[in-house]
Amino acid sequence: MVRTLLVFVFVTFFHALQGQSDTLCWIGEISVEGARRTRESVIMREVQLRVGDTLALSALPGLVEESRLLLLSTGLFTNVSIYYKSWEAVSSRVHVVIAVEEAWYLFPLPVFELADRNFNVWWVEQNRALDRVNYGLDFSHLNVSGNRDPLKFKVQFGYTRKYNIRYTLPYINRRKTLGLGFNVEYAENKELNYATVFNKQAFWRLEDRIVHDRFRADFSLSYRPGARRYHYTEVSYLNNRLDPFVADSLNVDFFLDGRRRQRYFALTYEFAADFRNIRAFATDGYYLKLRLRKDGLGIFGDRDALTLTTRLERFLPLHKRWNLAIISDGKYSLIRRPQPYNDNRALGFNKVYLPGYEYYIADGLDLALVRSVLRYKLIDHEASFGRWVPLPAYRRVPMAFYLALNSGWAIAHDPFQEVFHNPLNNRPLWGGGLGLHCVFFYDKVLMIEYSINHLKEKGLFLHLNMNI
Repeated sequence: MVRTLLVFVFVTFFHALQGQSDTLCWIGEISVEGARRTRESVIMREVQLRVGDTLALSALPGLVEESRLLLLSTGLFTNVSIYYKSWEAVSSRVHVVIAVEEAWYLFPLPVFELADRNFNVWWVEQNRALDRVNYGLDFSHLNVSGNRDPLKFKVQFGYTRKYNIRYTLPYINRRKTLGLGFNVEYAENKELNYATVFNKQAFWRLEDRIVHDRFRADFSLSYRPGARRYHYTEVSYLNNRLDPFVADSLNVDFFLDGRRRQRYFALTYEFAADFRNIRAFATDGYYLKLRLRKDGLGIFGDRDALTLTTRLERFLPLHKRWNLAIISDGKYSLIRRPQPYNDNRALGFNKVYLPGYEYYIADGLDLALVRSVLRYKLIDHEASFGRWVPLPAYRRVPMAFYLALNSGWAIAHDPFQEVFHNPLNNRPLWGGGLGLHCVFFYDKVLMIEYSINHLKEKGLFLHLNMNI
């Protein structure tokens, strides 16, 4: 209650003085409260204020709110308040306090997830088959040393047997601009999506042996000069094997030219500029990501591809309750030759989807997709469960509900489509509809959408993003 009152006084005070643009203040002290595990330097890395800054009084509320949203977007905190503790009228010296409530960082969660691309494919086309479910243990610690360094270890059984370990250390230098990471993963399946037929995944299964196994190891270096931009470079080694029957009889181009094994190194460069107010569910700002990946560095000769992928998101606040989201995805293959089936994805994977086409996929060397979402905020509320919830960080649940109007257009270009018939490739596609978007803790998003496509097919579709 005291903290809420201080925040209210802080906001009221500065809004009253906003008109005095010539009045200056200087930041004499910044204190951090509530951070038991997270290092103070990690918090200050996101804050847009520094001790000794002199700025116009009218600019202070905007910088405070930007800092608060940046801290929430890290996923380390369930709540952030920034207020002033003292104000010296003569010298205009301000003491700013950053009060955080840390999230629960340790997640030894049981794995129970669908192997299919989305809920609707599993529920309708795969008849809710339990043998298409993955189960196991997913151990995640999102803040191992207090440096915002996530460690993830996964042991998974069921449809896909998988072992994975990943660790990222975002800060290795004093300026906190350089980071390192590694990932090692092995996965195997007794069933394989060997082709795309009529823009649906075609599967083949054996009960007595593994038909497809994959190993990969990644080492990454990141450079983040500021809070909003980053550069990312990754070197990867991949070793994939295939059952002979697939390469000989089902799809000779799964690895190309009837290969049963695929080995190659890959080099990836990625740049991102993130000016969204909240990263998981933004209502203002923009996000740009450019990714250039070279598959095959001339060592094994099993892969030769150079692919540019892009993502641009623009969020426009239209009114107090209205906002517009415009999202575009692009893919262009700079090496214009046939690619292995398994590496020729375009539409329907990795959150690149068109409303109304959740049951379909489209392969190709190139992709262009644009989606727009007009959203109206129905409810913005914070539920309090008190001591009924044992973890203090989750006793208060911020939640928001939006009514959404979706519309999108896409085209997947596949110049080498010959063997299998896929009528949705190489033609414009349109889909759209209405939806209800539910946001919890600022980064847990459930989308329930009723959509229609150009084939006049209608359906209710679910999308969930937990951001763990």
